[in-house]
Amino acid sequence: MTASMQETFSSNIFETRESEVRSYSRSWPAIFTSAKGAWVTDNEGKQYLDFFAGAGALNYGHNNPLLKAALLDYIENDGITHGLDMSTKAKGEFLQAFQDKILIPRGLDYKVQFPGPTGANSVESALKLARKVTGRTSIINFTNAFHGMTLGALSVTGNSMKRAGAGIPLVHATPMPFDNYFDGVVEDFSWFERVLDDSGSGLNRPAAVIVETVQGEGGVNVARPEWLRALSELCKRRDILLIVDDVQMGCGRTGPFFSFEEAGIEPDIVTLSKSIGGYGLPMALTLFKPHLDVWAPGEHNGTFRGNNPAFVTATKAIEHYWSDDTFEKETLAKGERIRDAFISLCGAHEGISTRGRGMVQGLVFAEPAHAAKVCALAYDRGLLVESAGPSDEVVKLLPPLTISNEELDQGLAILAQVTAEILHS
Repeated sequence: MTASMQETFSSNIFETRESEVRSYSRSWPAIFTSAKGAWVTDNEGKQYLDFFAGAGALNYGHNNPLLKAALLDYIENDGITHGLDMSTKAKGEFLQAFQDKILIPRGLDYKVQFPGPTGANSVESALKLARKVTGRTSIINFTNAFHGMTLGALSVTGNSMKRAGAGIPLVHATPMPFDNYFDGVVEDFSWFERVLDDSGSGLNRPAAVIVETVQGEGGVNVARPEWLRALSELCKRRDILLIVDDVQMGCGRTGPFFSFEEAGIEPDIVTLSKSIGGYGLPMALTLFKPHLDVWAPGEHNGTFRGNNPAFVTATKAIEHYWSDDTFEKETLAKGERIRDAFISLCGAHEGISTRGRGMVQGLVFAEPAHAAKVCALAYDRGLLVESAGPSDEVVKLLPPLTISNEELDQGLAILAQVTAEILHS
């Protein structure tokens, strides 16, 4: 630790003062000081290639210079920072850009709600709105889903450890099997449709279905486009609202801006957060079809639902990266680059397989403990990756979408090397 940092805080302040709930700092114990693009630097000057990207909140990289310039200019000119839900120039410019560059080109007509700064805020407002519109309470979720850590979001989350942290019963949600949950043995939706039709099933008619097109925290489980289309049609036939949680997989992570575009569906409600702010600043959106906008003024509010600096960087990100399909094509090409490397790696070693879409790719280990060992050794070699899945059996890659091919290959080479070492140790 440098002398200047020693004068600022003691080396053990995190252990003595920060809550035991901290997690990433245990896997990556370095004290990080700066970041640029796809790289993070610690207080000893060691650089780490970041294949984690703020759990998907930094799709455009750390301290993206285009976004940083817009942010610094806004702050320097005393732009509004905190504005509740008041109308501001920054919000107006964001809404205009979002409408003109994202919604209209995709033929989508959504009202935009600013529910608060996080993905969980967006999910909570989506569930609340669905219940208000339909007058029903039950929500259908899916096995291995993750939607956030607040009580409503936890109720539709599958992870037992996270659910247990609620401390109270999590009710009014019923899990159904996600695509390929039974390895193709059971026909898709057979159970769901049966219990909907069976008056003796005990299933309350649901207000909504909430689904991730790719389950990131659940282990990079990818829903097939035909499965998503069938789900959408089922919801339409039964007058059930369809909520797509695009908090982690939106903003280009799978290639298109919205992860559901490939399936050709139009969800009734969409949740966005993480990279929508562009720069890693807290921001979330809840999108819904106009006829669902039945909120009374102030019926759902929050102090930090108007993060104007995030509006500024979000607008710049949309204008620069989403004015045409160039960025989408680059992301898809990089995703194929990762997939090809993983297929090659799986061909060279037993006990691993791969799955993913776009630039969220997973390396699945038959022996779950190997995934954690790979992540730990990768950290030692200067690569940040995390594990996911019900048994943490998947090494999940979420590199910045702006990463260069050279940086991507450098990180993949480290991952290939440490995987070989762990599998043959």
